Amino acid sequence: MLFSLFSCHSRNTTVSHLFEETPNPDLLILNGTVVDGSGAEGFYADLVIHEGKIKYVGNLGSAKMNLNAKEKIDATGKLVTPGFIDTHAHGNPLTTPEFHNFLAMGATTITLGQDGSSPENPAEWMQKVDQLVPGPNVVLFAGHGSLRMQSGIEYDSFPDEQQLEELEKLLTEALEAGCFGLSTGLEYNPGYFAGKEELVRIAKVTNNYNGLIMSHIRNEDDEAIAQSLNEFFLQGAYCPIQVSHIKVVYGQGASRGQEVLDLLLQARKEGIDVTADVYPYLASYTGIGILFPEWAKPPFNYEQVKQEKYEQLAAYLRERVAKRNGPEATLIGTGKYQGMNLAEVAAKANKPFEEVLIREIGPDGARGAYFIMNQELQDQFITDSLVMICSDGSPAGHHPRGYGTFAKIIEDYVVKNPAMTTEFAIFKMTGFPARRLGLEDRGLIRKDYAADLLVFDPDEVKDLATYEKPHQMAAGFNDIVVNGKLVRKDGKFVGTRNGKMLRKKYSDD
Repeated sequence: MLFSLFSCHSRNTTVSHLFEETPNPDLLILNGTVVDGSGAEGFYADLVIHEGKIKYVGNLGSAKMNLNAKEKIDATGKLVTPGFIDTHAHGNPLTTPEFHNFLAMGATTITLGQDGSSPENPAEWMQKVDQLVPGPNVVLFAGHGSLRMQSGIEYDSFPDEQQLEELEKLLTEALEAGCFGLSTGLEYNPGYFAGKEELVRIAKVTNNYNGLIMSHIRNEDDEAIAQSLNEFFLQGAYCPIQVSHIKVVYGQGASRGQEVLDLLLQARKEGIDVTADVYPYLASYTGIGILFPEWAKPPFNYEQVKQEKYEQLAAYLRERVAKRNGPEATLIGTGKYQGMNLAEVAAKANKPFEEVLIREIGPDGARGAYFIMNQELQDQFITDSLVMICSDGSPAGHHPRGYGTFAKIIEDYVVKNPAMTTEFAIFKMTGFPARRLGLEDRGLIRKDYAADLLVFDPDEVKDLATYEKPHQMAAGFNDIVVNGKLVRKDGKFVGTRNGKMLRKKYSDD
């Protein structure tokens, strides 16, 4: 199915033409095994890179001795692949433009504006990113929740026509500025308050600009995921859609994973253009508000709730945490109790964890990792042809996914316990997401494509990040090229940032 998205392109131009076109290229990558991102079998080839583009893919033979390149990489015994494309990431390039955490695990393009949250003025924000030059390339989605707040709808479940028209106008402006689509976070405020009419209307606007909707669906719990997916499919009737970081909270076993995938397959048979992405860890990571009831979060007054409904709130938290595998399964990621689970927090504070949550932390007071997933079930998603790979990580999050995701896929699913071929795994992290996002000249190793490239030995790739020490760079992606320039050489960053703010181009017809 999606694995065979790509037709075979001619890899070669003649060497004689190459000398005429590019006698002094910027970079040569020689003697590598090219896994080109299409899913096709790897092949021996040399690459010639110049002015940010791939100028030649093939066997240079004796000509490689005559090309006077500024830099050369000997890729003997190594793979040469497109840079990975992270379809769901977090972070602010205006404060951490290097994004070394993403680059070190091979991600040369990251997708921001997720879960319904994005910058207030996308056009202005993109210009600022252009000016400071990010480490990786940056793709932006317009966040539904942010647009909701700007439009004046905020936490209203029943917006009037004027408010909906303003929402549509703001979305149109974001898409025209170059956003690649829309993200929603229906489990979070204010997206939680959106109804069918609103969701359908913004899907139609997104489709007008050939965009994609990515969604953190309304409820990922085992008993609710089918209903949540069906709600998302309503938007999918009007626009291509992608299920963000697909998971089944409390779900068990590969068969349950396949049941959920079957819902996607059935939707596709009915004409819904749906795909998904996933990260390879068993703990999610988000605000501690995920544990609190809606009536304890905006627009409700938390201080009033705490005073008037303390016992009801405490009982809710006890039940909620117990259902989510107990206090040991919630690891606080920020603030005073960073690095401690709720059981340890309770012991240190010498009071019940729910009291600490209510009186000291509150629904906006911390972020955390939540160990609520099953390995066999998630593996079913990770290896499926409808599902690409994302990190859902950030430079600052107290979770290993922000530093190890793509290395973990290579290490655990290709090298240690081969569940996928190398070519298929690379496809899920390069060609597949590029086509899904609409990145027309990235994600594949082809002549005249942007030169975002990795050179590595799969056996050397390691995910070194842990829940205890999550901010440890991945190992093994020693040579990384972004838009034709080496940004990491022999395992060390060279001090050059060469990413771009990518903008979706829309045809006039």
